[in-house]
Order: sequence, then C-alpha cells, then structure tokens
Amino acid sequence: MDVNQLETPAAVVDLDRLEANITKLQGYLDQHGIANRPHVKTHKIPEIAHMQLRAGAVGITCQKLGEAEVMAQAGIGDIFLPYNMIGEARLERLTRLARRANLSVTADSAFTVTGLSAAVGRAGLELPVLVEFDTGLGRCGVQSPHEAAELARTIARSPGLRFGGLMTYPNNEHTDGFVQATGVLLQGDGLALERVSGGGTGCMWQAHTHPEITEHRAGMYLYGDRNTMRSGAMTLEDCSFRVMCTVVSRPTAERGILDGGSKTFSSDLLGLEGHGHILEYPEARFYGLSEEHGHVDFSACRRRPEIGERVTVIPNHCCMVSNLFNEVVGVRQNQVEVIWPVAARGTLH
Repeated sequence: MDVNQLETPAAVVDLDRLEANITKLQGYLDQHGIANRPHVKTHKIPEIAHMQLRAGAVGITCQKLGEAEVMAQAGIGDIFLPYNMIGEARLERLTRLARRANLSVTADSAFTVTGLSAAVGRAGLELPVLVEFDTGLGRCGVQSPHEAAELARTIARSPGLRFGGLMTYPNNEHTDGFVQATGVLLQGDGLALERVSGGGTGCMWQAHTHPEITEHRAGMYLYGDRNTMRSGAMTLEDCSFRVMCTVVSRPTAERGILDGGSKTFSSDLLGLEGHGHILEYPEARFYGLSEEHGHVDFSACRRRPEIGERVTVIPNHCCMVSNLFNEVVGVRQNQVEVIWPVAARGTLH
C-alpha cells in the first residue's frame, strides 16, 4: 500500500530513519562504554523495543508498571522501572512481574522502600533498588548525597532488597559531583555504586562527559520531534515520526483546517510556538487546536493548500502523540511495510 492511501490522521514512522537513529545512539554509547537502556514510554511498541535490544541495548526502561507488564508479555526480560511503586495492589503486581523478568526499580523515600521490602519479602524474591536523586529538575529524588547514602543503607538492610546504585534525570553539571559525594559517604558501609543510571534525549550526545554514568536512558531519540530539534540533539532530517493529516476546510484565504486536533497532537506546547511543523508548508503557523480540528495560518506561504490535500506534521512531543494512536504505520520509500499496535498505549497504572 502506498502511504498516501492511509486514512488520516495517521501516525507514520520512516523505517530507514528509525533504524538509523537506533544504530547511531547505540554506536555512540558502545564507543564510550556506556550501557544503553532505552525508554519505551516514547513508542510503547514491543516490536520496536526488540529492535533496540537486537541493536545492543542491555534492557529497557518503562515508566509505568502497565508498560512493563506489556513488554514482559512480549518476551523482554530486563526491565527498569524508575518510578516509586506504592500501594498494595501495585506492589502485588510488581512481585508477579519480578518472577517473569529481571526487574529493578527506584525509590526516594523510606516509605517506598518499606513497601517494596514487605512485598518482595512475602514473595521470597530479591529486588535491586536504585536511589533516585534530584539534580535540579524539581520532580522526584532525594535532595542531597547524605539523604542518598542514608536511603541506600535503608535499602541494604531491608529484607528482600539489594542496593542497586543511583538514578537521575536528566544528566547535568551536578550529576557527577552528587554521585561522587554519595560514593564517599558509603565507603565505610561496603556499598558499591554498581550502577549509575542517567537519562535524557536532549543531553544524550553529552553522556560521555559524565564519567560517573554507567548507563543512559533516552526515549525520543528514535522518533524525534520539534522539542528534540530545539535541544540540538536531532535535526529535521533525523526525525522518523510524523503525523499525516488532510486539509478538510479552507474557510478563508489564509486559514486551513486539518483533520487532526488536540486528540491527535495533544496540547503540549513545551514552550514552542504552535503545535507542529508542517513539512510541505514550513512557513505555515499551526496556531490552534479544537478536539478534532487543527487550525493553521497559511498566509506566509507562497502556495497554499487545496481542500483534500495531505500534509505531514512533525509534532512538538512525540511521546504524547504516539500514546494517542492505536497503531503506528511503518513506511519505507512511501510504501507501508508494517502496522504496529501501540500495545502499551494508555497504561497509566
């Protein structure tokens, strides 16, 4: 099938670019002796995760337990869950998953550690737990090396748990100093930092400048979007993911309406102007969204589209957009080669 026969809106991936992006980051991390643990929250597709593993990734990263369950069901055996697992029902699911996969998690509080220990202790398992630390994002994570060291000791003495190292996001100028200071504090406890997990697509090409990082987690690197282009981590030519839309209305000479709105592109601006970059009309301004309509100002374009014309949009945030589609279409040289169900779509629990 030709790509132009697809009904729109359609989430489409250029397979040549996808494969090149996977190979490029894997090669870079291999060159610098850093393990690659890609974040599947971007694509949520087991077949793509297997592609990343075949390229050399040591395992995958999932953000939610439901994602991890989908990936384990698809035969993926090494899964990192850098999220605080809290609540009896979730912890019971976690122990079931730990029987099926080589699982590791994070914690940033004694509360989380206590729950993990009780759950895996009942199950007779051992679970590696990394301490998450905050180096400026202001999200989760302990706030100082002293807190990190104390929580590491708590993990080490908790039944069923093993201190697995440190984790942060994103890598920045504070990362190495925090890791080094924590390591010094733990020297007398005999607790080694066997794994230091850093992350981020925007900073992925600088991973080698952080000597304390032993593995890197990136998600958007295989798709690309306007956000990763703005960061300088990817170029327009690198972007493999796009949304095909149709112009369904031209109510004025300047305005065009696409058949993709907030239920297609999300409303995530990320500080960018507009909701996407239209490849065929780069001067157009994608200025507004209704639920099923995209509002575009074509006044700056030398040529303007006709009703029924198809356009291709690079979205602001590929993670958000891929989670809105039931399937992603893999295309090579304008021919549909594969249609992947987004199997972990909507797995919020």
